[in-house]
Formats: sequence, C-alpha cells, structure tokens
Amino acid sequence: MTLDPKESTGNSLSAGLCIAVLSSFVNGSTFVLQKKGILQAQKRGVSYLTECVWWSGTLAMVLGQVGNFLAYNMAPAALVTPLGALGVPFGSLLASYMLQENLNVLGKLGCVLSCAGAAVLIIHAPKSENVSSRMELEEKLGDPVFLGYLCVILLLLLLLILWVAPVHGPTNIMVYSTICSLLGSFTVPSSKGLGLAAQDVFTGDPSNQRALCLLGLLLVTLASSVLIQFTYINKALEHFDSSVFGAVYYVTFTTLVTLATAILFREWSDVGAVDCLGMLCGFVTVSVGIVLLQVFKEFTWSWNDVKKAPRKKD
Repeated sequence: MTLDPKESTGNSLSAGLCIAVLSSFVNGSTFVLQKKGILQAQKRGVSYLTECVWWSGTLAMVLGQVGNFLAYNMAPAALVTPLGALGVPFGSLLASYMLQENLNVLGKLGCVLSCAGAAVLIIHAPKSENVSSRMELEEKLGDPVFLGYLCVILLLLLLLILWVAPVHGPTNIMVYSTICSLLGSFTVPSSKGLGLAAQDVFTGDPSNQRALCLLGLLLVTLASSVLIQFTYINKALEHFDSSVFGAVYYVTFTTLVTLATAILFREWSDVGAVDCLGMLCGFVTVSVGIVLLQVFKEFTWSWNDVKKAPRKKD
C-alpha cells in the first residue's frame, strides 16, 4: 500500500506545525530561566555558570533549537518562523511568576492578540516548498542575489560585533537583538539545508561525497551561528529585561529570517495576493500584541480601572 503524496505532505506539514508550536513554548521559557539564573548569580556575586536555573534555560534552548530544526525540515520556513510569537506571551506569563515582572490588562490583551495573529499566519502561510532536493538547494545557494544578501549580512555583523556592540551594546537593546537576528539568516537556512543534504549522504549515489561536503559546511555554519547567538543573548539578558528583549528579538528575527528564506527558498512564489495580505496582517497583529505586552508593561491598569465610569463635570 502506497501513501498518497498529498497525504504524506499534509502529514509532514501537520507534524512540523505541532513541533514548531511546542518549540516556541520551550524557547519562550529560555530567556526567563537564564535571566533568573543571571539575577541569582549577581545577587550572590558569582558567575551565572554556577547556577542550575541558568543551565536549565540553556538546556531548554538546546531542545528548542532541535525542535526548530525538525520543524524547518517538515514545513516551510515562512510558516515555522512566525510561530515563535507564541513563545512571547508564554515567556511573559512565566516571567510574571518567576521574576515577578508586571503583567497588566494591556499585557493580557497583547497575549490574546499575539495568539490570534499567529493563527492568521498559520492560515495564510505557504503550504508547499519550492526546494525539495540537494541539487535544488545547491542551485539556490549559488544564486547571485542570495550571495549578495549574505555579503551584506556579513558586513553588518562585522560592523556591529567589532565596533558598535563594545560601545553601545549595554545601553541599546537593538544592538544585541540585531546581531542575533542577522545570524538567523544563517541558522534557519542551514537547519533546513541540513535535512536536504542528509538525504543524499548515506545513499550509494556517486554524488554523496558532494553531499557530505555540503552537509559539513552547513553544520559548521549552523554551529558557529548558534554559538554566537548564544553569547549575545546572554549579554543582552545581563543588561535588559527578558520580556522586552524577547519581544524585540522576535520582531527583528522574524523579519530578517523571512527575508532570507524568501530569497533562498522562494516559498512565496506560489502565494497569492490574498494570502500575502493575510500574512502581513497576521504579522502586524502579532507585533502590536507584543508591543502592548512589553512596552506598556509598567502601566498599572487593571480591569477595575477599565470599568470605572468617568466622573461628571459640574
């Protein structure tokens, strides 16, 4: 009995979607756990590397990255990446419990908007992929447009890491979040490419040596990018609120990764105007929800304040 290709694609898409949602929740907890460990270490005057809570956050980050790797190889990146929005409200709820960070009525409304926007993204995101083999991947990687994009990203990373971050990193949250987001242009395509290259490595095809070289290159790129991301995420958590960094990181990371995958994998080529508009509306809804959740978190509004009627003027 053979499995219908459409049914097989649908099963893979559903599995990738479920893994992406679970990974977003796991990733949402990483910043909070690591921030908790950093605060405890600062209070004790020791390195955060001695804190079990920080290591639990690091383990959660590893598990989240493994989940993302599986999800990117089962579903289009344009569908998986925006679902990271679900980790933001989950992280905020966890931070309100573990770090005693404020979560007011606007924050709760932001949680609802983030989840609603994520649902819209799922509905309108591309359901099929234009790159399904190693040969197609190699062709896309050699595309001059994508190579030019990577050169721009590398130049920006060198500028930020070598000159901007040492001076402005501890005072400007956009510096560290931009570095981590720019690295996403390497981590996500590498994660997706590893799955395609691995399919040919262990076959008897004469070109498996070529596939092995591509697999090694992508693996080195992924490992290097993740390690640098890990370093600058912890630098950001040492100086900034975990919820604020998580929100800014989501918006910048999603924007840049969607751009990178759109250039490399061309997942948007078969998406109609209605679905593109739906994706844009979903992303804006998520972004507005995140802004309400994080930017206005210090406001002391409550449901009782909302219910109060304005006083009549004499």
